[in-house]
Amino acid sequence: MNQAQYFTTPIYYVNDTPHIGHVFSTLLADIGARTAQLEGNEKFLLTGTDEHSTKVTDAAQARGLPVETWARDNAHAFRQAFGAFTIDFDDFIRTSEPRHKESVCLRIEQLMTTGDVYLGEYVGWYDAGQEEYVPDAKAKQYEYKSPINKKPLVQRTEKNYFFRLSRYQKPLLTLLETGELKIHPSSRTAEIIARVRDGLSDIPISRHSAEAWGINVPGDPSHVVYVWVDALFNYLTAIDNAERRHLWPATLQVVGKDILWFHAVIWPAMLLALKQIDGNEWLSLPRNILAHGFWIREGEKMSKSMGNFVGIKDLHKYCGEFGVDGMRFFLASAGPVGASDADFAQSRLIESYNANLANTVGNCFNRVIGMVSRYFDGVVPASAPHASEFIQNIAELSRVSRERAQAFQYDKMISSALAVFRAIDQHVNLTEPYKLVKQADNFAQVGHILHDCLEALRHGALLLWPVMPTSMTKLLHSLGCLKDGELPSFIHGRSVSTGCCITETRVMFPRYQETR
Repeated sequence: MNQAQYFTTPIYYVNDTPHIGHVFSTLLADIGARTAQLEGNEKFLLTGTDEHSTKVTDAAQARGLPVETWARDNAHAFRQAFGAFTIDFDDFIRTSEPRHKESVCLRIEQLMTTGDVYLGEYVGWYDAGQEEYVPDAKAKQYEYKSPINKKPLVQRTEKNYFFRLSRYQKPLLTLLETGELKIHPSSRTAEIIARVRDGLSDIPISRHSAEAWGINVPGDPSHVVYVWVDALFNYLTAIDNAERRHLWPATLQVVGKDILWFHAVIWPAMLLALKQIDGNEWLSLPRNILAHGFWIREGEKMSKSMGNFVGIKDLHKYCGEFGVDGMRFFLASAGPVGASDADFAQSRLIESYNANLANTVGNCFNRVIGMVSRYFDGVVPASAPHASEFIQNIAELSRVSRERAQAFQYDKMISSALAVFRAIDQHVNLTEPYKLVKQADNFAQVGHILHDCLEALRHGALLLWPVMPTSMTKLLHSLGCLKDGELPSFIHGRSVSTGCCITETRVMFPRYQETR
């Protein structure tokens, strides 16, 4: 049954150019959206840029540029970066756009009418780097330093508008404990539940500044909405219209682990508050949140000052050597999809490419296609009268991979997909069609074996298509299973057809050799 599935990424600060973390988060959401397409569902992928930040203003001033110009240019850089990685986003939102400003003002006004947003006074600690207030207990735990950049916290006293987060402690606990609000990986759920049980305080959501780059609190131009509140509402801005409202709730919201609290606690609480208002009954909670880990470099935390940062120029260089699909594969299969951080090392990249793409996917494809070309002049031979045990095994591997995709375990999904290609190689080694073909009486049997292998290649290509769309589309084209302009599909896709001519015989994923 066709369902609308909505995938979101964090929206990214435009204080600097894109880097590996931005590409990785967006890639995971893209894989999710493409997986939805494979299953016959409507997909919508939203990404964009978070522009109303002190960091952005400071970056623009340091370069002698108007903040609007700096934000526009960097937003363009993010669009280009995601396009270069063949990320198929359906909308790209900028928080400086009029549609977003109108949306934020509407939501804050609605929360004011219910008393969930009110004017108060804040006294406490502030993390300037994260633009976030830190409760006393947490400030003490962190030794009055930012847990992210280790810089000293600042003590502040000021008038702010507050969100009444404390009102939603019990409902949030119920949602988290029952699994109605799912966090992936599941180990992060316990962390969030423990923090919610400790108690929730009302949180400031504005700062007193008439000159700040941001969105004014409705009715009070002396206050600007905090950037992280402004940013959260982007998920609604993009789909709150008659044509797109059916997309809500979000199927998956991809975030880094450092902003999980905002997305698993503050954002759901705001949605619960908004849902009580007439006309907002459709605002249920997101179905799933994927909070991935961080990339590190050669065992060390990435830092520009240390010179080990993987920026967009580095990624473009690697794409030139390993292909865009090769880089997408490495990031998704070796990246920090789960609870742990992941090490970006060139040696790991080379090893992954050669072992998984050159030796497994590429070698398997080239081997099977080569035999079809030699023994059957490149024409798909006839299939056996009944499904073989091998094809049944392939179907089971495919089922497992699809299940892992539905659980947003994209690294495990890839592992199961690779098992299909390994099973093909094993089947060829066991049945030895290259020996059987020497006897004319075995010709039909060889054809059955190779037909099964071609059909298994189709399964493997479908499973890997969300990760490597360009190369797997070519593979499916070469098997005659996909026409120009068609999207791959588990539901409506065509099987390998007897008599079809194989159209692609070039080497896929040639082995990478380091130049010395």
